[in-house]
This record gives sequence, structure tokens and C-alpha cells, in this order.
Amino acid sequence: MVTASSDKHVAERATNLPTAGRAGALIAVLAALTAVAPLAIDMYVPGFPSMGQSLGTTSSAVQLTMTAFLAGLVVGQVLLGPVSDAIGRRGLLIGGSAGFAVVSVLCALAPNVELLTAARFLHGVAGAVGMVLARAVLTDLFHGPALPRYFALLAQITGIAPIVAPVIGGAILAVSTWRAVFAALAVVGVLLLVSVLAKVPESLPRERRRSDGLGGTFRAMGRLAADRSFLGYVLVLAFASAAMFTYIAGSSFVFESIHGVSATAYSVIFACNALGMLVASSVFGRLAGRVGLTRLLTVGVGILTVGAAGQVVVRLVAGETMAGTLATLFLTLVGVGVIFPATMTIGQTLGRGAPGAASALLGGLQFLAGALVSPLVGLFGDASSLPMATIMLGAALLTVAALVVMARPGRGLGEPVPVRG
Repeated sequence: MVTASSDKHVAERATNLPTAGRAGALIAVLAALTAVAPLAIDMYVPGFPSMGQSLGTTSSAVQLTMTAFLAGLVVGQVLLGPVSDAIGRRGLLIGGSAGFAVVSVLCALAPNVELLTAARFLHGVAGAVGMVLARAVLTDLFHGPALPRYFALLAQITGIAPIVAPVIGGAILAVSTWRAVFAALAVVGVLLLVSVLAKVPESLPRERRRSDGLGGTFRAMGRLAADRSFLGYVLVLAFASAAMFTYIAGSSFVFESIHGVSATAYSVIFACNALGMLVASSVFGRLAGRVGLTRLLTVGVGILTVGAAGQVVVRLVAGETMAGTLATLFLTLVGVGVIFPATMTIGQTLGRGAPGAASALLGGLQFLAGALVSPLVGLFGDASSLPMATIMLGAALLTVAALVVMARPGRGLGEPVPVRG
């Protein structure tokens, strides 16, 4: 059985909610904290080919810098999420934002791909703080039917990052080098630090922190990981993320090397696909109060699988076609746009007794999957889109298996309900 908070603690949250105006500002900052990782990934993706030339290295080595960042995100979330259940959220958020700014400067100054890869790992650890704790803060302060709406809103605002990031990255690359991208990320880190100091209060007061210390927080994580339904939703999120990160790692080579588009044109394509994710999460937010979350999640998994399968079929039947690649990738990412807020809401609801630990498992496995699959595309070279399409389809089929065999959505677990009293 998953760990659950008492009705008393949930009721306490209900009496201590931010006002509408403060909630809006808080959600905006939390979304920015969550969006910093996609920014740190997507802003430099258009420069992958030029980075390889600049650093005198291979496409696989360049993609390894993304893998290092994703690995840092995993380590940071798995360690710091549970820690925050014991010591609180605000101090860690301040330190993470400051660290992100500092390490961004180190990335900009890296003289070779080896040092850049090491710096990107630290970059990921710092970026993980905002990502894992934003979800925990939401779970601290909100409950019931409001929770999926706020997670959907968080996903929508966060979804802007993949839209604007490659466009900004492409614009920077048009006038400067990839190093300027990391300089811009340093500025983002400073702005985040100022925003956290001004707008994010401590959401976990001392009396609600775990009294059994750090050991107890990690034991709570172990209990969550042992719950079949919770782990099923974690795996659904992880495998869907694997499909998305395969796309992120391989699409610049597919479009720029195979289809011959410019870095700027690729940025626009990437932004359009991200817009599909944004619209999908917006639709989820509108339907969440009227349609069961597990039903919406099942639909999202179906869309993901159809899009990934279509990508392989189009490539095998029609060859390397720009229209076919664009259409199937867009459909795949629409499915991801539904899956992300649905699994986050259900998972955090199931693990509401230890929000930091639940967030760590959800986010940690999500980016671990991304770290594992990202280098695979580069190993097959950049002469065909079939490796990327095949890996995405495999991830989609694993998503289906995790949903059906582990999560078992028909049981209806994790549906937020109003709290009495």
C-alpha cells in the first residue's frame, strides 16, 4: 500500500492555500523552475552539428553531453526530493537556482567535450532541484480536483520552454556560437534565484516534515517503489519520456543532415512539435475535472503508440519523406503531452504522504530513461531516420505494457477526490 498523508494534514493544506493572485505568481515561478531543464536541453540541440565541428568530436560524443545532463537530473532528483521531505523546500530551491547559474558559466567556458560533459552532469544536478521540488510544492499546497488542473497548468507553461528554447537557441547560433547559449542559461539561473527569493515561500513547515529524519524519507521512497500501481505509473512516464528524448537526441540530425534544413528551420519544426504537446496538455487540463485521469492517460498512451508506429511504417513504405516524418512525430508528441500531466498527477496523489520522494521517483526514472536512450540514436549514425523511429516505437510499446500490466488503470487508483472538512 502506498504511503498516504492523513486527512488532518490534507485539511491543513486546504486552510493554508495561497490567494488567487499569490497562487498565480507561485505557479508561474514553479513552472519556470520546471522549465529550466527543457531550456538547458533544447536551447543547444540546434547546435549539435556545429558543436561537433567546434570541439573536434563525433555526433555520439556530442549527444553524450545530453546524456550527462539527464544523468545529473536523475541523481539530483532521487537524492534531493526525499531530502526535502525532511528539511523543507525553500533552501534547496535557492541553492539549486544559484548553482544552475554558476555551472552554466562553466559549460560556456569548457575547452573540450570531456570537460563539457562533466559540467553538464553538474548542470543537471542543479536543474533537478527546481524540477523535483516544484511538483512537491504543488502537492504540499493543493489537493483534490484542483491538483490535476494545476499540474496541467504547470505542464502548459512548462510546455512553452520547448517551443521557445530551440528558436532562441537558433537565433543565438545565427549570430554567435554554442557557448553563448550557455551564457544565456546563466542569466536564466540568476533570474530564477531572484524569483524564488521573492515569490516561493516554504511550503513544508517544520511540524509537517518527516520526524524520522533522512533515513525515514528514503524508506518512504522504498515503500512507494514497492507499490505495483505507483511503480506502473512511474514506468509509463519513464517509457513515454524515453520516446520523447529519442526524438530530442535524434531529430536535429534527421532534419538537418537527412532532409537538409537549416538550424533555424529545424528550430521552427521543433517548436511546432512542442506546440502540439502544449495544446494536448491544455486539453487535458480542461477535461480533467470531467473525465477520469486514468481514462485520459489511456487515450494519451494510445495516441503515442499510433504516432510511433506510423513513423516506422511511413519510413519503410515511403522512404525518407519530410511530410511523413513531420506528421507522425507531431502525433507522437501530442500523446506525450497528455501522458506527462496525467501520470504526474496520479503519481503525486498516490504518494502524497511523501511528496518529495514521490516526485523524485517520477522524475528520476523519467530522466534515467532519457539518459539511457539518448546515445542509442547516435550509435546508428545519421544516414537514416529508421533507428530513431524504431527506438521510439519500442519505447511506446513498453509504455503500453507498463500501463496494462503494472498500473492497471481500470482500478481507478490515484484519482484526486475532494477532501471533507
